[in-house]
Amino acid sequence: MTDTAVSLRRKIATAGDLESVVRTMKAMAASSVGQYENAVRALDDYYRTVQLGLAASFRQAASSGASTPVSQKETGAIGAVVFGSDQGLVGQFNQVMVEFVMQTLENLPGEKTIWAVGERIQSRLAESDLKLVGGFVLPNAISAITPLVGQILIEMETQREKGAITQVYLFHNRPQTGAIYTPVSQRLLPLDDLWRRDLAAIRWPTHNLPEVMNDGGRTLLALVREYLFVSLFRACAESLASENASRLAAMQRAEKNIDELLEALNRTFHRLRQSGIDEELFDVVSGFEALASASNCRPT
Repeated sequence: MTDTAVSLRRKIATAGDLESVVRTMKAMAASSVGQYENAVRALDDYYRTVQLGLAASFRQAASSGASTPVSQKETGAIGAVVFGSDQGLVGQFNQVMVEFVMQTLENLPGEKTIWAVGERIQSRLAESDLKLVGGFVLPNAISAITPLVGQILIEMETQREKGAITQVYLFHNRPQTGAIYTPVSQRLLPLDDLWRRDLAAIRWPTHNLPEVMNDGGRTLLALVREYLFVSLFRACAESLASENASRLAAMQRAEKNIDELLEALNRTFHRLRQSGIDEELFDVVSGFEALASASNCRPT
């Protein structure tokens, strides 16, 4: 009985320590989710500003008959940037993304080249039939996203100049209301005529139409660079928000399971203690009755 009680006490203490760790991780995940979601909301206004600037540049170029040097070849080898996670305890976060990437790229012609952002997604992609040629370290803070985006843009431009890729697709998980996240994709390059027409069709928010001053071509190229930058930045921030939301949900499930386990262990422990107490009381009563019987049988 003593060994069993000691074992149960040890299990209860271990479960309690684990619950403390889970609660700490849950609080950290909840805090991170808020930071990355705020970053995404802050980016929305800037992204809209860049889109309006591009729309104004395209409209002015179209009205003046000038050519816009942004169109690129629309077919050929595909480069894909896939955002995943560096750490575990995120449920099916990486597996869902790998399946989505494989399903999407399967329907596209041409050779595929993959860059993975995050160690966990790299290992998952390495097990697939996709050609994984490189990877990037996932940022652990908002301030670290900008250097990562710069590295990705340099790698994309290097491979495009070599002719290794002509198209670039972006894959990441996006937070959703009522659900944890959903995988999404975006064709980042080429900046083709369809992309340009869609931007030119954006309605200007006021009745005062804009005018691009000085060198319109240089302004357009600067806006295109900002468009690529903010698209990658937002994808990374949304992926990190989704990752932490997934981790938060996993920690909530773990906390519930630990609570149920602790309840069961405590119930078993109390039942075992009560059984031990009953046995001891039974031994005392039996001893008392034996003494009483012996006393009554003693000759006077």
